[in-house]
Amino acid sequence: MLNLARQTLKRVPSFQELLQGKMGSAKEEISVDVLVIGAGPTGLGAAKRLNQIDGPSWLIVDSNETPGGLASTDVTPEGFLYDVGGHVIFSHYKYFDDCIDEALPNDDDWYTHQRISYVRYKGLWVPYPFQNNLSMLPKDDQARCVDGLIDAALEARVANTKAKNFDEWIMRQMGVGIADVFMRPYNYKVWAVPTTKMQCEWLGERVAAPNVKGVINNIIHNKTAGNWGPNATFRFPARDGTGGIWVAVAKTLPESKTRYGEHATVTKVDAAGHRVTLKDGTVVNYKKLVNTMAVDSLVESIGDKELISLSKELYFSSTHVIGVGIRGERPERIGDKCWLYFPEDNCPFYRATIFSNYSPYNQPQKDVKLATQQLADGSKPSSTEPKEGPYWSIMLEVSESGLKPVDGKNMLRDSIQGLINTEMIKPDDEIVTTYHRRFDHGYPTPSLEREGALTKLLPALQAQDIWSRGRFGSWRYEVGNQDHSFMLGVEAVDNIVNGSVELTLNYPDFVNSRKNTERRLEDGAQIFAKSSLSLRNKGVD
Repeated sequence: MLNLARQTLKRVPSFQELLQGKMGSAKEEISVDVLVIGAGPTGLGAAKRLNQIDGPSWLIVDSNETPGGLASTDVTPEGFLYDVGGHVIFSHYKYFDDCIDEALPNDDDWYTHQRISYVRYKGLWVPYPFQNNLSMLPKDDQARCVDGLIDAALEARVANTKAKNFDEWIMRQMGVGIADVFMRPYNYKVWAVPTTKMQCEWLGERVAAPNVKGVINNIIHNKTAGNWGPNATFRFPARDGTGGIWVAVAKTLPESKTRYGEHATVTKVDAAGHRVTLKDGTVVNYKKLVNTMAVDSLVESIGDKELISLSKELYFSSTHVIGVGIRGERPERIGDKCWLYFPEDNCPFYRATIFSNYSPYNQPQKDVKLATQQLADGSKPSSTEPKEGPYWSIMLEVSESGLKPVDGKNMLRDSIQGLINTEMIKPDDEIVTTYHRRFDHGYPTPSLEREGALTKLLPALQAQDIWSRGRFGSWRYEVGNQDHSFMLGVEAVDNIVNGSVELTLNYPDFVNSRKNTERRLEDGAQIFAKSSLSLRNKGVD
């Protein structure tokens, strides 16, 4: 195994030093033991671990001016914050908790929320998860869904094969009723592909399998099921949105080992030569590379035809994030709702987050004067004179793919109309800000072809000393949350330095299982050693 700590290499100059000419021109050649591409959660996890080890020389580069990647936060000119997707903090790892608590250490840095989440169906708010709360449906729909549940339960007793795809898993677990009224239409809106084109190995505990007796009992007694899932309680930063977490984590790293901005864009990866060229001409020689850019983009940059061909088997959807800021008190019908699901076709979005409920600092304070840009129905306001709030806000997500095209030019208009259609807002509500941003790589699709590609692609890259990790670096949605992504970077570094098992990448079911709870109570430094030893004792290499 390579002992990186014993190797002496040139100190990495800071960008400021390069600008001032203290160490030569920007077009210089430097060397590090470990180069990290991307300063999202995965890259920052890798950098954090490298900094703690205090042995290998390292550098992290990112083409954005601000760290955070797909977990960053934008601010509108009017002062409304919008995350670049629906992000909340719930963790499977004590190490992760310790790192973000170090970055944001004060009690008033955080809010803790109980998830209040619903599905919008036929003008009703059905508590999440839908399949556990059929008692809220109209009687005809209840009967249809229960029929399917009973049929599925009977068939499951004699089934002797695994489900071949996500659609078959849905049918076996829930039956045709729930499949048709919720699971199929909703998941198509999320993933932008039919459920028949998705595998089911990614599910783990992410989708609630209904308890048939419990569901029927709730219907008879007109009761709803309690909160379910790992994010039933979650944290959210008081200020600066989700992106503020990662800006704070980045500030705990040495400035001399970070480069952000367009000049730090990777233009070429020479895998054979172990070197990366940046946009400003700088050449970085590395011994090991932790890559967090999308793996399909990485192999294009490398130019390896065989790897490029493998990457064509990986599918993704694009995501549109839409924000709407509204003047007025938060309506009673909105209340303390967190995020809401929309399976029906009366709106383009699949999820809405009441972003103003996460923190009072996610929108301007009441005394800030803003002009009304439009009324919700698209008409002009009677006055555009700036006036005070209060304000509240909604964040929406819309998926897009070749199988699910969208009208990008009218996305904002159609989304606002969808909010009216679903009674989230009223036609005469005053809109004071709007936001729309498209992310080309939004969701890594757990397609039927995914594992066949990844089991060849990732080892082929690692054989060239490239650890490709992260939401799109390793392309496994089931370990793509912020805590997972961060730990993918941490564990990649531990694997590079001392050969530790990468649990998150290789054993996602174990990491996500409820049985894993006790791991969070252990000291972070002991996690990898204990888990690796346990797996090896079971014959897992």
